[in-house]
Amino acid sequence: MSDTQRTPHIQHSLPAERRMVSGKPVIGDTHIDLNLRPKHLSEFVGQGKVKDNLKIAIAAAQKRQEPLDHILLHGPPGLGKTTLAYIIAIEMGVSIKVSSGPAIERTGDLAAILTNLHEGDILFIDEIHRLSRIVEEKLYPAIEDFVFDIFLGKGPAARSLRLNLPHFTLIGATTRFALLSPPLRDRLGAIYHLDFYDKLAIEKIIKRSSAILKVPVEDGGATQIARRARGTPRVANRLLKQLRDYAQIKANGIISEKVALEGLSKLEIDSAGLDEVDHKILHTIIDKFDGGPVGLDTISASISEDANTIMDVYEPYLLQLGFLERTPRGRVATKLAYEHLGLPCKSNYRLQTQLWNQDQT
Repeated sequence: MSDTQRTPHIQHSLPAERRMVSGKPVIGDTHIDLNLRPKHLSEFVGQGKVKDNLKIAIAAAQKRQEPLDHILLHGPPGLGKTTLAYIIAIEMGVSIKVSSGPAIERTGDLAAILTNLHEGDILFIDEIHRLSRIVEEKLYPAIEDFVFDIFLGKGPAARSLRLNLPHFTLIGATTRFALLSPPLRDRLGAIYHLDFYDKLAIEKIIKRSSAILKVPVEDGGATQIARRARGTPRVANRLLKQLRDYAQIKANGIISEKVALEGLSKLEIDSAGLDEVDHKILHTIIDKFDGGPVGLDTISASISEDANTIMDVYEPYLLQLGFLERTPRGRVATKLAYEHLGLPCKSNYRLQTQLWNQDQT
């Protein structure tokens, strides 16, 4: 028997960035995202308060013939932060330079980006909370006074050269608002939070995307996709793309309610948009730990998944649905979770809830 044959098969959890219902971009998303991305605020569905404030800010800046104030967009992945940055650039009639926190490793990288900007341009930095401390400190005078200091030489012969920068707008995006340093946060004039979309908004996005992709989608099909999209446009578009293939091969090319249900069942996504990993988390809490409370590290070890990934990727949607509670003692599966999974609710659930409430007070 060969070594390959003797090696046991080890099954790992699917990485968060490869999950069908993950808000983070995956391989294959780039092309479809570019085609479906709205170009103007009037085409952007949802986030009404953010859109209204941006319309006013853009109109005022154009009237004064000044660049926009610096902006921070924060919220879960896949909700349209990058799309809004491109829309702002188009609405302002300026160019946009795109980078990310991890990509700007040295101050020289930042200097190269800043010195290539023109008056009024937009610099978009995704995952801005991941900027290194040194790069972040060099960014402060650039966004406050539009200058950049470069030190030439070393030792006593070293001298400073100050470069004047054009007036530009920094748009930062982050999924981890709490990790953003207070000095940087205070220097960004407008802070907007993007929240999950409701089902009606997701259905509108699906209808718009289906028209661009030339995929016939019936109302029932759009509703079934929207129910499983986890309030995230990127997930909705990804599911639509998968169902387009299924409908083309297994049906008449039209995504009806029946076709949507069949295709989504093949993808193992339930009626609430939960996939295998979500079910694994809930079943671990309910079956192994009597519904909780159980610590995050314990859940992480039980399902072989990183604790930060559970907290940042999986938990937000479970919390939004009301299937999970965060308590001082740990994570708890709620009555809604039991009902969704078709399990009998633990008899001590009410007593546990009273104890958790006492801890919180």
